[in-house]
Amino acid sequence: MSHLIDKLNYFRKNRESFSNGHGETHEVNRDWENSYRQRWQHDKIVRSTHGVNCTGSCSWKIYVKNGLVTWETQQTDYPRTRPDLPNHEPRGCPRGASYSWYMYSANRLKYPLMRKSLMKLWRAARIQFNDPVEAWASIVEDPAKTAEYKPRRGMGGFVRSSWDEVNELIAASNVYTAKKFGPDRIIGFSPIPAMSMVSYAAGSRYLSMIGGVCMSFYDWYCDLPPASPQTWGEQTDVPESADWYNSGYIIAWGSNVPQTRTPDAHFFTEVRYKGTKTVAITPDYAEVSKLSDEWLNPKQGTDAALGMAMGHVILKEFHVDKPSEYFTDYVRRYTDMPYLVMLEQKDDGSYVPGRFLRASDLVDGLGEENNPEWKTIAIDEASGELTAPNGSIGYRWGEKGKWNLKQTAKGADVNLQLSMVEKHDEVVDVAFPYFGGIEHDHYNHVEFKDILKHKLGTRKVQLADGSEGRVVTVYDLMVANYGISRGLGEDDGATSYDEVKPYTPAWQEQITGVPAEKVIRIAREFADNADKTKGRSMVIVGAGMNHWYHMDMNYRGLINMLIMCGCIGQSGGGWAHYVGQEKLRPQTGWQPLAFGLDWQRPPRHMNSTSFFYAHSGQWRYEKLGVDEILSPLADKSKFGGSLIDYNVRAERMGWLPSAPQLNRNPLTIAAEAEKAGMEVPDYVAKSMKDGSLAFASEDPEAPENCPRNLFIWRSNLLGSSGKGHEYMLKYLLGTKNGLQGKDLGVEGGAKPEEVKWRDQAPEGKLDLLVTLDFRMSTTCLYSDIVLPTATWYEKNDLNTSDMHPFIHPLTAATDPAWEARSDWEIYKGIAKSFSKAAEGHLGVEKDVVTLPLLHDAPAELGQPFDVKDWKKGECDLIPGKTAPNFITVERDYPNTYARFTSLGPLMDKLGNGGKGINWNTEKEVNFLKDLNYTHLEGANAGRPKIESAIDAAEVILTLAPETNGQVAVKAWAALSEFTGLDHTHLATNKEEEKIRFRDIVAQPRKIISSPTWSGLEDEHVSYNAGYTNVHELIPWRTLTGRQQFYQDHEWMRAFGESLLVYRPPINTKAV
Repeated sequence: MSHLIDKLNYFRKNRESFSNGHGETHEVNRDWENSYRQRWQHDKIVRSTHGVNCTGSCSWKIYVKNGLVTWETQQTDYPRTRPDLPNHEPRGCPRGASYSWYMYSANRLKYPLMRKSLMKLWRAARIQFNDPVEAWASIVEDPAKTAEYKPRRGMGGFVRSSWDEVNELIAASNVYTAKKFGPDRIIGFSPIPAMSMVSYAAGSRYLSMIGGVCMSFYDWYCDLPPASPQTWGEQTDVPESADWYNSGYIIAWGSNVPQTRTPDAHFFTEVRYKGTKTVAITPDYAEVSKLSDEWLNPKQGTDAALGMAMGHVILKEFHVDKPSEYFTDYVRRYTDMPYLVMLEQKDDGSYVPGRFLRASDLVDGLGEENNPEWKTIAIDEASGELTAPNGSIGYRWGEKGKWNLKQTAKGADVNLQLSMVEKHDEVVDVAFPYFGGIEHDHYNHVEFKDILKHKLGTRKVQLADGSEGRVVTVYDLMVANYGISRGLGEDDGATSYDEVKPYTPAWQEQITGVPAEKVIRIAREFADNADKTKGRSMVIVGAGMNHWYHMDMNYRGLINMLIMCGCIGQSGGGWAHYVGQEKLRPQTGWQPLAFGLDWQRPPRHMNSTSFFYAHSGQWRYEKLGVDEILSPLADKSKFGGSLIDYNVRAERMGWLPSAPQLNRNPLTIAAEAEKAGMEVPDYVAKSMKDGSLAFASEDPEAPENCPRNLFIWRSNLLGSSGKGHEYMLKYLLGTKNGLQGKDLGVEGGAKPEEVKWRDQAPEGKLDLLVTLDFRMSTTCLYSDIVLPTATWYEKNDLNTSDMHPFIHPLTAATDPAWEARSDWEIYKGIAKSFSKAAEGHLGVEKDVVTLPLLHDAPAELGQPFDVKDWKKGECDLIPGKTAPNFITVERDYPNTYARFTSLGPLMDKLGNGGKGINWNTEKEVNFLKDLNYTHLEGANAGRPKIESAIDAAEVILTLAPETNGQVAVKAWAALSEFTGLDHTHLATNKEEEKIRFRDIVAQPRKIISSPTWSGLEDEHVSYNAGYTNVHELIPWRTLTGRQQFYQDHEWMRAFGESLLVYRPPINTKAV
């Protein structure tokens, strides 16, 4: 009987006293105690993690009771580390420990939702039209009808729909858009695939199958550090957090480790017990400051000045005055410091650094027949002769076996000369730009000439055209650029740290506020430790330094320090840049699944920064003039226009992707070329030159050039990551917005030269905005359709991070609640509806894809030397060389669903690969046929199934060298053909290891070393970026094949950033 009934039956129950009335016994209902007794009871424990961009990638125990997730605790079964290294656990944080609250909160999306105004239009149209595509056309082609739902975005009014209804509407919209405007008007944005690889791949596979555009995210979040590809040719590669424990000196520069790297912070504190010194560099007294021995607090945005002053000390003391033997050997072998740069004479008789000297510049190309324009030159110290050492990018393509970092040229050993300070033909004045004197309302400046002169020793060389040129080494340019006098005559260099000259410690004190003596001491300690430990000095850096206009200068400041000290590629040393979970370790196994490379190639990709800048109308309000950021040494007559002009030029020269691509439906171009009796690339080139065809970016506001459909999943694009939120609301969504600024037409500002200006820009460009989420986010509020997706404890997926070397899963502890579905099931459903809707509208179509000149491909050798624009008549339009390539892709639209759910034949025919290498995958495809089974009939008959998310995960795990030892050996063998060195020993001991989904459900597994990445997963060394470059002599993917201090690009020189300089924050001219 219940406690309530007992109370109703008795006024008071009999009680017996004892101990002379000091106590009594009585009966009460104690069922309430059961809630405490049962609090920790559970039916099962399931392994999962959080698919969130926190970089932690922590494995968790998910407790399930009565079909509901009740709570979570940290897993503690990570594979062990070696005896002298702490284990990885505990990994977790309070945010992760409370995630289960989200699953059943009031904010949880339960059913498919559609905006009421759109639903009324859609249902009325479906009554009128039997064909859903015609029904959709009747809505979006009628301005009165679009005005009924577009302005209502963000104003509530959602009503419950069904999966069948939303899938049909979405499919109809996609078919209509592809047919009328082109599939490249269908866009998808989702970030950070590493945090839930299959979920990302679900949407990107669907979009790629139909020819849609997959947007980038790393650059859009301003997390991608441009300094990394500039220096190493690598988007980002960093050490795992366990490698912190191997360091002897750590600077935490703009990284608040305890707060933003909570699961990894124990390594930071543990290494201090070994005697490692830690220094925090943060403007505010952050938590990391409490864990450090010293704290420097430069004014925010002035990090480059601090980095240059530290570099000044390191160069002067450890390279110029008393050269470190280790540092000298390191920079000679692994950097561009010995390489020769041509000098260009100015009107005043001084010189400015130009481009690298190449073999083709010399008589007879120095004997180099293959790619002489791409082979950089140095001086052999012993003979004094010019030489083209192995490893530059010219050796990578067209010949085998010489793309390595062996100190050889033409088979002979060489020892490259670093400096001409003692061996030179002539001393000349070389000019460098100075930006530190620019006045700013909120930043200090140090007045000095805007052009600095330094005396440098040069060598005269006989050029192929018969003229005489002057060259200087990058080493000498670097020393001069850091403001160090070499004693070759009076110049703007400093001889003392106390001189207030660029870029001395005294100079930086006036900029940053950090005392000069601290800068000198810490730079000296950092370098001294690196010298004695062979590179075990490290900088942990966070995103704050990257969120500035001149962020690459901030980063190059500390990167240069690390390279000068020989820290890159050494365990316990290097740069540790952590801003997001960007490390998709099984990348080459994931790409065919994610972008449909098993059925058709290439996919359409687009950098989101350019896309949103153009299509959200932000370029219309650009007040920052190009002349404000040009170098004082630049020819300003060559660099006019607005900032968007440079984006348009970069697109048409093939440097950047574009979306939408051309001002015509790409499904019609192949037929036009065939009718004209021409090949597609030739037809497009001809049409581009005669003006009958153009890039959409040249008129982004023309109706035919606007994006039409946008999918957003795994992201809150219009909320936390909406840079220019109000512009998106106005121009993309066409709803109420908070835009207060006036555009250039109203302000009377200078308009772009390359982009057509329209006084009245279209608002509400998007016909349909679809968002997948498990909670009602800001983006959901502005969407037309909201699809409820499974939470991280309700789906099967894969997860990796750069913070540790393991791969582990998300698994479905419970079925998705209410009517939610996993991302894979959602897009599979849309693909099925699309295939049905396409019938009668789209069949087997030829789609012309505009492909930029890709890194890690022969096309990167497209245009040597300086910039030449075909549209200005400076060169001919040659697809794949001076312009993008134009590739025809055949799409079978009615069989989109069949292709989505099976592994295509291109994996058998073309194999797989990544970063410039390729290998055969027939064996892996046959394995997947046995593992996942095959389709028995239809367009995908005989192909391996990818029906479920686990099937998709198995595809990734089977194809990736990081999770399949046999593939790893093949990948290393493929790289060995390029380098001429045997690298297969790095994986042969793991050749028989094959990681399956069930394996990682049982326990996280350590990945296998692969050439996709520059570090090793080994029992004896923690993962550290650049390790294989230094220890396996694999070149960096740069022009010289070495780490590059000098950026050889005409535009970089024109904007004064070929070498590191301090540039104060810009005046944003905000409203």
